[in-house]
Amino acid sequence: MGDRSQRWLADQITRFEPTPESIREAVARSGESCRLRAFATIVRNRVNRGGILAPGAGVVKNGEKGRGLTSRWYPGTLRRRILDIVALKSRFSFTRGDGIEHLRSNAERRDAAFFVDPPYTVAGRRLYTHSAMDHSALFDTVARLRGPFLMTYDDAPEIRGLARERGFAIREVPMKNTHHAQKMELLISRDLRWLG
Repeated sequence: MGDRSQRWLADQITRFEPTPESIREAVARSGESCRLRAFATIVRNRVNRGGILAPGAGVVKNGEKGRGLTSRWYPGTLRRRILDIVALKSRFSFTRGDGIEHLRSNAERRDAAFFVDPPYTVAGRRLYTHSAMDHSALFDTVARLRGPFLMTYDDAPEIRGLARERGFAIREVPMKNTHHAQKMELLISRDLRWLG
C-alpha cells in the first residue's frame, strides 16, 4: 500500500462506527481491494474476542468494561499507530515463508536479535489456521543462533522439557486470556537475568 492508501486507512479507522451492520459490510467488501482487506483485518482484530482472526472466532459481546463492540475500538490510538508505522516503514521488512528456515539462514548473525513467538502448543490449534509445527526443531534451531533471542510460549510440560534439554533459562510471566483469567506464560532465552 502506498502513502495515500495508508493515510486512507488511518482516516477510515477514525470515521468507522462499529455496529453489527458496519462490521458485516467491512468484512464483505474485503475482497474488493488491498486497502479494503487491510481495513477489514483491523476491524476483525478489534471486534473479535481476543483479536482472533481464525475461522469461527466470535465477536465480542460485553467487551471490556461492558462497552461491547466499541470496547477495543479506540480510533485515535489506532490512527496514531498506523501513522507512526508509516513514518518508520523504511525500517521494516517482511519475509513470507518458513520461520524456522529464516532463523537458520540468519543463525550466524551476531548483529541481530530474534523474537520468536510460535503458535502455542495447546491454544494454537484454536487460535490459528496454521498452527502445526515441530517445536523440537524450532528449539534446535534457536540453540544455534549466535545473536540473542527471546521466545514466548504457553506453560506446557513439553516446552519446559525442550528448554531444559538445551540449557535455556525459563521465566514465568502472568498474562490474561480472552476470558480475563490469569494464566502463566513462559519467557525463554539463554539468559534472563536482565528481567531482574
